[in-house]
Amino acid sequence: MTRYQEKYNSKKITMDEALALIKSGDEIVAGFCGGEPMAILKQLHTIKDRVTDVTVWYSLGMGKYEFFTNPELKLHFTTNSWFHGFGAREAHSLGTVSFQPGHLHNAFTRKIEVKPPNVFIGTVTPMDQHGYVKTSLSVLYEKTFVEHADLVIMEVNPHLPNVGGDTELPIDLVDYFVEVDRPIPVLPTAEVQELDKIIGGYVASLVNDGDTIQLGIGGIPNAVALAFMDKKDLGVHTEMITSSMAALAEAGVITGSKKSLHRGKMIGTFALGNQKLYDFLDGNPSVQLLRGNYVNNPFVIAKNDNMVSINTALQVDLSGQVCSESIGLRTYSGSGGQNDTAEGAIHAKNGRSIIALYSTAKNGTISAIQPWLTPGAAVTLSRNNIDYIVTEYGIAPMKARTIKQRVENLIAIAHPDFRSELREMAFKHEIW
Repeated sequence: MTRYQEKYNSKKITMDEALALIKSGDEIVAGFCGGEPMAILKQLHTIKDRVTDVTVWYSLGMGKYEFFTNPELKLHFTTNSWFHGFGAREAHSLGTVSFQPGHLHNAFTRKIEVKPPNVFIGTVTPMDQHGYVKTSLSVLYEKTFVEHADLVIMEVNPHLPNVGGDTELPIDLVDYFVEVDRPIPVLPTAEVQELDKIIGGYVASLVNDGDTIQLGIGGIPNAVALAFMDKKDLGVHTEMITSSMAALAEAGVITGSKKSLHRGKMIGTFALGNQKLYDFLDGNPSVQLLRGNYVNNPFVIAKNDNMVSINTALQVDLSGQVCSESIGLRTYSGSGGQNDTAEGAIHAKNGRSIIALYSTAKNGTISAIQPWLTPGAAVTLSRNNIDYIVTEYGIAPMKARTIKQRVENLIAIAHPDFRSELREMAFKHEIW
């Protein structure tokens, strides 16, 4: 037995022993997305009778857990979110989850500057022969919080892929390991609709061979990826490595050979998708996951020549302001890295910032392009950081356009049923 194995064995504990380490007043950060410690979180509510005022920071969650879905546990657990997933979104009405605004590249370091959480719980691969584990599907904030926490507990999951980059973690930095055997979260590929294909085609017309791209998730981004299949030598610098990116790489579309930064490498800070993605990531030297405060730093993004930021939105107004995270006052998701990548792109040599969305919502009853954003809606992306807005009706150029020009361009890509009303409101309220 090696000294590493002896040390690892001394840190190995049961789930009950891990839960017993949590005490009243603790402030816990859970691993992000695919790195979420689902087994621990699933059992966290079982300690309710002996703890109060435990705060859990949780972002783009993969599960719904009793500690925040049961309103009777409010005195025991408070849950804060940097980005609402489906669980947090549903629990919002219960008053058990609160949202903290912030950019992906620095929301976590800013949290540490105000009050560092004292506990980190996450998920890692089994230890290698050199005494290292890997955070695998996310290094967004994991290592940063590990370095600041007083107590670090990691689930060890043999199903995690071996992903390269800055994912390595020496076991000396982990206090305890809990071995689990559970499936890792899988994000089903969103079905591509006909409107998605149309929008994808318009977006693809704005992307050139050799460009470096950032893409999100959902039907529109998947359609955009499909529309890229005839491109050559695309590069990737993105917060999220997606299933569609893996498909593009395996098709030879993504090579990274023209990148000005990290040439030949797909750069991300976390990965989430289907099993094909995880198989693609496993041991793949072309993929590097690096910390979020580096990958999503706009100054770093701007070092990528021909950088194209492609994101979606819930609503835009006639001046070009973009809301992607709330429906009125109600938080729906979060800022994520949208502003990071857009601002980086517009400062990159030949960079472009693109927003793509459907022209309507609620089965065509509401225009997604409005004279002004719904009262209370968050401005996720400043109108100063946008070059193009795309719907199924075309492309509205925003770069270096006046408000009057933007109004005309946006009305032209609005659904025809709403164009007259938009023009009337623009005139009535002097939006020019």
